[in-house]
Amino acid sequence: MDKIFKALADKNRRKILTLLKNGEISVNEILKYFDNIGQATLSSHLAILRKSQLVDYRVCGKQRIYRLNNDVLIIFAENMRKFAGRLDESLIEEIAIRGQKV
Repeated sequence: MDKIFKALADKNRRKILTLLKNGEISVNEILKYFDNIGQATLSSHLAILRKSQLVDYRVCGKQRIYRLNNDVLIIFAENMRKFAGRLDESLIEEIAIRGQKV
């Protein structure tokens, strides 16, 4: 869990995960979404995401194609419920109603 928290602490790594939620994407394609980082920095971010097991990749020729590791994400989300507890649907509806009245 500590490695996952470390991986999620950086906004660029969260952006990478968001890009991968739509499917597999190559390193070169990921890099196109970042104006402020270079190839070496992106590789470092991807290494941290791999060590946390949030992503994995396959090799296709000279390219690495990255994808989310949904199994790890699901387990992480289930563990996070320990902190939040189970939210009752009526509570969620009440919050939504209150939000509309304000």
